[in-house]
Amino acid sequence: MHLPSRLANGRAWPLGATADSEGVNFALFSANATRVELCIFNHDGTTEITRFPMPARTGDVWHGYLESVGPGLVYGYRVHGPYEPERGHRFNPNKLLLDPYAREIVGEFRWKNEHFGFEMRHPDGHRSFSTTDNGRSALKARVVLDLPSTGEVRPRVPPEQTVIYEAHVKGLTMLHPKVPDELRGTYLGVCHPAVIEHMQKLGVTTIELLPVQFGVPEQHVVARGMTNYWNYNPLAYFAVEPRYWSRTTPSPEAEFREMVDTLHAAGLEVVIDVVYNHTAEAGETGPTLCYRGIDHQSYYRLQPNDPSHCENLTGCGNTVNVAHPRVTQLVLDSLRYWVNNFGVDGFRFDLAPAIGRRAHGFDPDAAFFVAFEQDPVLSTVKRIAEPWDLGHDGYRLGQFPTAWMEWNDKFRDTARGFWLQHNRSRGEYARRIMASSDIFQGSHRAPLCSVNFITAHDGFSLEDLVSYTEKHNEANGEDNRDGHSHNLSTNCGEEGPTTKPAVLMERRRLKRALLATLLLSRGTPMLLAGDEFGRSQGGNNNAYCQDNEISWLDWSQFDEKLCEFVALLIRLRGVHGAMPNAMWGGRMDAAHAPYDLVWYNPHGGVMTAEDWNQSHEHSFSAIFTPSPGTRGPRLALLLNGDVQAVQFELPSGPWQRVFDTDLDEPFQPASCTTRYTLAHRAVAALFSLPVGAP
Repeated sequence: MHLPSRLANGRAWPLGATADSEGVNFALFSANATRVELCIFNHDGTTEITRFPMPARTGDVWHGYLESVGPGLVYGYRVHGPYEPERGHRFNPNKLLLDPYAREIVGEFRWKNEHFGFEMRHPDGHRSFSTTDNGRSALKARVVLDLPSTGEVRPRVPPEQTVIYEAHVKGLTMLHPKVPDELRGTYLGVCHPAVIEHMQKLGVTTIELLPVQFGVPEQHVVARGMTNYWNYNPLAYFAVEPRYWSRTTPSPEAEFREMVDTLHAAGLEVVIDVVYNHTAEAGETGPTLCYRGIDHQSYYRLQPNDPSHCENLTGCGNTVNVAHPRVTQLVLDSLRYWVNNFGVDGFRFDLAPAIGRRAHGFDPDAAFFVAFEQDPVLSTVKRIAEPWDLGHDGYRLGQFPTAWMEWNDKFRDTARGFWLQHNRSRGEYARRIMASSDIFQGSHRAPLCSVNFITAHDGFSLEDLVSYTEKHNEANGEDNRDGHSHNLSTNCGEEGPTTKPAVLMERRRLKRALLATLLLSRGTPMLLAGDEFGRSQGGNNNAYCQDNEISWLDWSQFDEKLCEFVALLIRLRGVHGAMPNAMWGGRMDAAHAPYDLVWYNPHGGVMTAEDWNQSHEHSFSAIFTPSPGTRGPRLALLLNGDVQAVQFELPSGPWQRVFDTDLDEPFQPASCTTRYTLAHRAVAALFSLPVGAP
């Protein structure tokens, strides 16, 4: 490789490495550095060829231009500056650093003492200084040519029609019998025709993938012989995670793009889970791989009384300082890159309050949110918040900007408590299935802002929710101390697998009731991959480190009847017009008319305040009537959470049964007039034409 003897000045924008027809421009933000060196390596990153001092600085951006090179060049940085942990500075030029804007990563990370900026076992601990060079084993970046996504067939599913399917790239297909061995667990596996056919039959519209940005498993997890299977420990926000690459395509980037394009062609959206709240560098005792060595004080939130320690609002050791303008820019540039270059349709933000924190706490008007909403690219995609972090006052359900959707854990806990524990009132349950109007309506947000879920990757699967009263996480190697203990679950009489018909029948009944609750409620439903066919994790409710059969979907245990039930519920949700998601409607009392929704007790009387608050009663019904000027049947939703059968008195009919979760074949039509008997812990739906309808 013939290289010039020096860098030209280049330009300060855009950040990262940008190739053109004559060379590559390099630009790196560091407010507190005193000198920056660009290090060039051979193709596999094992040998440093040369290094150049960055010749120019514009504001806080160091930049230079290297002529006669292009895509494929491998590089890293060494950044000089004060090593003063007590002031929040941890510069160490002995550590080769990854470009925060790296598009492709070179090398495979191995935990070694040389990656730490301090000396291990030194009396001064993380305040000591390491002189060991890690250049050979450090991760490097490769210059790539950005290829924009065409976006020509992007589905753009309207929010009110969205049904989310949360899945892990690898776990979805590792055991899928119709996916070829070489494609199992890969991006191409996700878009295999057999998987797409399943999604289309099911009726979901949007696949939400667990993190696919480049991550590094935690040291303590690796020490146990495991990995961070969920990949919630990011390092490079622009780079595609290569562990899901089949190697039948030119690169992970090309394969990810092909996956998105193929899913789009099938009418399916792709939302990715993103983790901008912390990085794999962990706390002050973590390694120096990228941001810490470039400008620790700028990239991370530090404790104001002792800047040698990171603020840990995430439980992962550090918190990314998104309040800093350049860090806000990094996150926005990264998000825009995934939309423009790969065509993703939206993002689910892990521990989202952390990215909206200013010095005084969370602020829905924080710079990140304001910039996101005015961005011509990002303002057109779906954005979903996990509305809590681990910091003080970190629970922020219902407080995100108007266009944001939020994971609604109150829906999860109320649905579980109502059906499995009998510890939620009818009033609380009704509020949740009506998209939690007490949380979202007052802030002028639509019902669809509530992302309703019963289960997610973190916690029990649906099958385990009705099969275990206790978590069984022994395989994680943490003495079963990890994971939540408050699961609001039941084993229906026997812990774990069973052959007892009565227990199996009760579990089937509860699964159907929970699925009907999820898919017929107002709001945006999210289904956990495998719940539609009875997938189990053996009672493990924190399988983050289980890259094996515990986490992988076992398609050989496919429950065809349960899957068909889910598909019919989604279809019913899509065709029935009496439950609009784009607007609020209905009352929980009889004080206002006309109604598009009326609630009744089982005796046929309109629910009163006393009815709503009775703790020992768990049966009631909701009658949905289409909005004025629209055609279609009324829908009666009968809910019996009690432990015995209940006879419901119905408004004048006739009525036609749509489904009954107690039946062996739940979607069996049948006619009835003004009475319907519903078994314990069951849900039924009935149709009737409105009075006077043509």
